[in-house]
Amino acid sequence: MPEVPEVETLREFLDDHLVGKEIVRVLPLTINVLKTYDPPLTALEGATVSAIERHGKWLDIVAGESGLHLAVHLARAGWLRWKDEFPPAPPRPGKGPLALRTVLAEGDGFDLTEAGTTKRLAVHLVRDPFEVPAIAGLGPDPLDDAFDRDALAALLAGERRQLKGALRDQRLIAGIGNAYSDEILHTAKMSPFKPVHNLTEDEITVLYEAMRSTLNSAIERSRGVAAGRLKAEKKSGLKVHGRAGEECPVCGDTIRSVSFADSSLQYCPTCQTGGKPLADRTTSRFLK
Repeated sequence: MPEVPEVETLREFLDDHLVGKEIVRVLPLTINVLKTYDPPLTALEGATVSAIERHGKWLDIVAGESGLHLAVHLARAGWLRWKDEFPPAPPRPGKGPLALRTVLAEGDGFDLTEAGTTKRLAVHLVRDPFEVPAIAGLGPDPLDDAFDRDALAALLAGERRQLKGALRDQRLIAGIGNAYSDEILHTAKMSPFKPVHNLTEDEITVLYEAMRSTLNSAIERSRGVAAGRLKAEKKSGLKVHGRAGEECPVCGDTIRSVSFADSSLQYCPTCQTGGKPLADRTTSRFLK
């Protein structure tokens, strides 16, 4: 799933490629991609894109004087693919991964695609992005200048969950998902199952610094990478997530995995858990 670094890099890419251009049409191509009906997508026709904003994992395409916002959540298997031109024949709805097409007056634009059979990619056309409940309920952005170490400490105060679940909760901190929570905890040398309320003041500082450095490093690594290659770039930069069975790049121990629900986490026993493997039986509780 695209998280803060990929969505922020997409925002920067679209800021360069989309702002100032006129929208000719927006075509929904799967039955469930568009989650709103008022205003209709035709309200975007002739509008000029004035800004690209980001709310956690959400992209927000602002359509100038119309006052409309095209809010996009790519979900687990969605992606944005920039097109310098489109085939003359219109796409057939419901065929393949194509979910929505946006065509600009200059002939370029972008497609939203979603692989797999579980369709969760979501597009909302609204007058205010905070009309989207998921955006309105987001916690603070970890890259915001106002999000300092003390802000993190205030958020964690009173938390009774384990660290992995807390970092992934979009209502607590916006934009961190399964992959970067693994990476942050590896950098911080903390167990994903460590109870938040057991964190010392020094450990909160370490966690904050690991969060900022991990996310900022991922963004810097992705800058200048074409939109279509960002997913591959994300994978190449991960140290533990998705690398079960490989050597930890820090200590050389074998990276291990714990499964839960429809996902999994990866960690290094030496770096994070004092050399002790984590038991799968605990995972049924920590992300409820």
